[in-house]
Amino acid sequence: MPDTVLPTRLVELADKVIIANRRAGRTVAVAESCTGGLVSAALTEIAGSSDVFEAGFITYSNDMKAELLKVSHDVLDTFGAVSIATAWAMAQGALKQSHADVAVAITGIAGPGGGSDQKPVGTVVFARAERGASPDKVVADMRHFDNDGRGGVRLQAALCALELLLPGEA
Repeated sequence: MPDTVLPTRLVELADKVIIANRRAGRTVAVAESCTGGLVSAALTEIAGSSDVFEAGFITYSNDMKAELLKVSHDVLDTFGAVSIATAWAMAQGALKQSHADVAVAITGIAGPGGGSDQKPVGTVVFARAERGASPDKVVADMRHFDNDGRGGVRLQAALCALELLLPGEA
């Protein structure tokens, strides 16, 4: 394992993702919001990850989600940044803006503020899109992680996103 400041379990899972996708002949991209690059950082901790990890988009603001990933302002205004519709559009955008075979998007509320009754701190939405898959086959999920601090929410979200990058996971 590399010498890293990242949590060991994050780097170990990233290593599994790189190995499994290399074996499957797949390249990956990520579109991150609340994780702020944590998934990309974990993947790039792995030596040789460049033959699997194609691109990472950190789109923290709605304007950047729209500009870089082509998420429609209508989707953002109607459903909000933390929604299945937005995560799905982010994943689709990461595929379109890269040459990756699979993309995972993460958007959520890491805290300590920003939550609401409908979407409390710890609410994170994930989506995975695969090149060539039917566009109506939405693979997305909203999770509610324990609010154990901003770093804890971000770590839980990054681990979940990495799991979605494993071939055969849904």
